[in-house]
Amino acid sequence: MAITAALVKELRDSTGAGMMDAKKALTETDGDMEAAVDWLRTKGLAKAAKKSGRTAAEGLVAVVVDGGTGVAVEVNSETDFVGKNAEFQEMVAGIAKAALGVDDVDALVAADMGGKTVADVVTDKIATIGENMSVRRMAKLSGGTVVSYVHNAATAGMGKIGVLVAMDGGDEAFGKQVAMHIAAVNPAALSEADMDPAVVEKEKQVQMDIARESGKPEQVIEKMIVGRMKKFVAESTLLNQQFVVNPDLTVEAAAKEAGATITGFARLEVGEGIEVEKEDFAAEVAKAAQG
Repeated sequence: MAITAALVKELRDSTGAGMMDAKKALTETDGDMEAAVDWLRTKGLAKAAKKSGRTAAEGLVAVVVDGGTGVAVEVNSETDFVGKNAEFQEMVAGIAKAALGVDDVDALVAADMGGKTVADVVTDKIATIGENMSVRRMAKLSGGTVVSYVHNAATAGMGKIGVLVAMDGGDEAFGKQVAMHIAAVNPAALSEADMDPAVVEKEKQVQMDIARESGKPEQVIEKMIVGRMKKFVAESTLLNQQFVVNPDLTVEAAAKEAGATITGFARLEVGEGIEVEKEDFAAEVAKAAQG
């Protein structure tokens, strides 16, 4: 695979590595971006193994809670301007209410919304607003109590990040604090048991490779890995994270003090994981001239 300057720049932006190191990483991994990030981490050359932040998709996440059930729905648009449009917001609110009656996004687009399917309502809105839109995903949660929180709210119940927390016991005020924590920290899972084994194994392999680069004996490395993986799990799981409201406590300990047991959570962020190709201005002008 050809290692382009754009590919090198993307890896540099996402890891903080130098240009030659980024190029070498991509060459060694045949242009596989994820493998290149791991290669840089192994060599101690990645300042931060973060995903590229080019999540250019816009729109809104809406949350609705009805009794012990809550839903969060992401509806995308092409521009942020449409997210501020009252017509679009009204449609998103209606879609979120329709989501209470279904379990997944396929059923949601086929669900009834005022005599039309959600898919047809979206199609009609595309025609009137003049911008492409899509119902991208939804999350549904049930529990003794379900609390919602919206970060960067555009209007009531919808914004850039929507969070749901399900718990037994506790009160809504505590649930809201936990939801705000989730919005800010973005845990990967509720507890160690809920973590994706593939993610855990991959991190373990990366940490083993990093440790081996230090030249330490294998038995020392094994002890190092135990500590590093314990830290990784603690930082990745909601119940083991330090509570942003009181960093002296884990979220689980704070819940115990509040008389609550957190049973689940969901967090949707607009555009998460979507990358939109951007042409540079010169290329855009050149293309227009050819047209």
